[in-house]
Amino acid sequence: MNPATNEIRVMTSGAFTAAYLELIPQLEALTKKKIVTAATSIGTGDTSIPSRLKRGEAVDVIIVADGVLRGFIKDGLVLAESYTPLVRSAIGMAVRAGAPKPDIGSVDALKRTLLQAKSIAYSASVSGDYLTKELYQRLGIADQVMSKSRLIGGGERVGAVIARGDAEIGFQQMSELMPVAGIAHVTPLPPEVQKVSVFSAGIAATTTDVDTARAVIKFLGSPAAASAITKSALQPIGN
Repeated sequence: MNPATNEIRVMTSGAFTAAYLELIPQLEALTKKKIVTAATSIGTGDTSIPSRLKRGEAVDVIIVADGVLRGFIKDGLVLAESYTPLVRSAIGMAVRAGAPKPDIGSVDALKRTLLQAKSIAYSASVSGDYLTKELYQRLGIADQVMSKSRLIGGGERVGAVIARGDAEIGFQQMSELMPVAGIAHVTPLPPEVQKVSVFSAGIAATTTDVDTARAVIKFLGSPAAASAITKSALQPIGN
């Protein structure tokens, strides 16, 4: 990318997408450049953010789960000095609009709901890893529920699968579920088993406009961005 194109390219995982999209007009006013959205999901396979970065695709700002960003820094794909934690994000469950509301108000209720569900959708990001690699085991139900659990990859939202009726219940970051039409009852996991993840931003090593990329990240971590972030079911960390 050449700065003369007057563009700043952003790749973000789904958890931060709703807040980011709302903030684009303010970012463009701040930077006097067009904000180009190169990705709105971590994705899977060749089209995933990691794969695209490793191929050297031109991008300026990366916003992903904290552990993923740290991996990018280790691999030389993101500038270490640009590392900026932005938000905390909780996991929720959703069902199709009009469907009965399952009870997950306690750990026992969540366990019953998982056992009774005919199908469970989960994401290819941090929430899906937690659900299938930690929570199921903690609840002692992995053997009963893994066979009816379906990984949703390729950048598709879990909420979209639920809205179509292709799965009975689904789990993802609440900020990813809430904007999806056709789903309802977006309910957080019980506090005892909730997994709060940090999502962080960094400047891609491929940028040719470090100053503008830095200004974008600084704004996203500022009080001016907090309202959009909070509205999307995220908690600003504040920098």
